[in-house]
Amino acid sequence: MKISVLTVCRNSAGTIKHTIDSFFAQDHADKELVVVDGGSSDETLTIVRSYPQDQIQLISEPDSGMYYALNKGLRLYTGDAVGVLNSDDCFHDNAALRLISSGLNQSDIVHGDLDFVEDHVTKRVVRRWRAAPRPAKGFRTGWMPAHPTFYVKRKVAETVGMFDVSLKVSSDYDWMLRAVEGYGFSVATIDQVLVDMMMGGASTRSFFSRIGHNLEALRSRRRWLGSGPIDYALVAKPTRKIGQFLVGRHKS
Repeated sequence: MKISVLTVCRNSAGTIKHTIDSFFAQDHADKELVVVDGGSSDETLTIVRSYPQDQIQLISEPDSGMYYALNKGLRLYTGDAVGVLNSDDCFHDNAALRLISSGLNQSDIVHGDLDFVEDHVTKRVVRRWRAAPRPAKGFRTGWMPAHPTFYVKRKVAETVGMFDVSLKVSSDYDWMLRAVEGYGFSVATIDQVLVDMMMGGASTRSFFSRIGHNLEALRSRRRWLGSGPIDYALVAKPTRKIGQFLVGRHKS
């Protein structure tokens, strides 16, 4: 199974080497990296081009943000399955894509565990996201997978379609919700850490960004699940994450 990994970036010279190193370290041989660059003015492109290009697709041009770039990646990738690795994140170890491929041999969608780290040198863990199987009512309960661990077969991506660019910080949540809740695709949980994620992403860098993410997520549930103006998940979703900061083995 060929797995495509989408990485979007802009002026990511400080982190993208760790990201690409972790891709090339994977012991799953049938893979490609699709790098969608938003017109970097630093050394990002030089770094990307320093790697063997037979497993990299690179496009560099100005765009209107991360979700526009991911949509480009969805149009470009050639694999049997696809997922996203941010330009400041890394695969946890060299087995991640092998575990994902094995899971996708049995299911349409997989997701797994994720560690939030302070940096990719010390790898100090500041938060642990431990994946849980989808409960009976899915996203309505506040459950969600960790998007950097979320990989789907091509038929899922083609059915779900593009990321909703009207959402500023939660289009990944919206995309996963549509994939899991909308079409009856099978979902499997990988009980292993797949990705080390740097703290400080668009939806987690501040208290106000978290509020924005939760309000946009509610908008998605209202649109796709028929939720009311306020629903159970609006409270349950952030509450589920509190235990992750205890750096223990808590379920998402």
